[in-house]
Amino acid sequence: MKTLVLVLVLALSFLGLSFAADGLLVIDDYEVVISGGPEGTVDFGAGNGSFVDVTAGIDIVHGGKQSLKVDYDAVSGGYIYVARGFDLDAKNAGWLVKGGDIDWNKYNAIAFYMYGSDSKAKIAFDMKDNGGEILRYAFEDNFTGWKQIVCPFKDFMARDDWQPQNAEKNGLIDYPIKSYQFEPLPPAKGTLYFDDCELIKQ
Repeated sequence: MKTLVLVLVLALSFLGLSFAADGLLVIDDYEVVISGGPEGTVDFGAGNGSFVDVTAGIDIVHGGKQSLKVDYDAVSGGYIYVARGFDLDAKNAGWLVKGGDIDWNKYNAIAFYMYGSDSKAKIAFDMKDNGGEILRYAFEDNFTGWKQIVCPFKDFMARDDWQPQNAEKNGLIDYPIKSYQFEPLPPAKGTLYFDDCELIKQ
């Protein structure tokens, strides 16, 4: 039975469809034309001396035909963001399923696959909740090859370095989540690959 479920998840991921079963919902698989700008599918940028470029990764893939490839140079005092979801500047950056259509009570973590190079770089994974507050989960690239990074909702903390001016700052996750973003933290430089973002029940 587990083998059949896995085959169905992989097949639907290949077709670019979301899939929910037994506490698993694929919300993003990056099987789209990867582009930036107002009409783009990824909202990304950098400032204060940092650099980022986001393209489709076709050489290193976890599932489907491509991954999300992030080339970056994060310098001290600079910042980087690579975001997918809703209410972003890139209007085509939405997930496979709308946040408002998800029964968030069925899940207690968000997970994604990252291809590590054991660079020791620190990476932040941020979520913007329904009140506009940004909550953060941080981890380190201390492995090689593909690894699923599981981010339990209970371990997210409100960012204390910056919040949108109009955010409802209560330190809690107000569902539905609107978007998420990857942010390599300075100082670090290299290439990251991400694939298959899911909501899970641990």
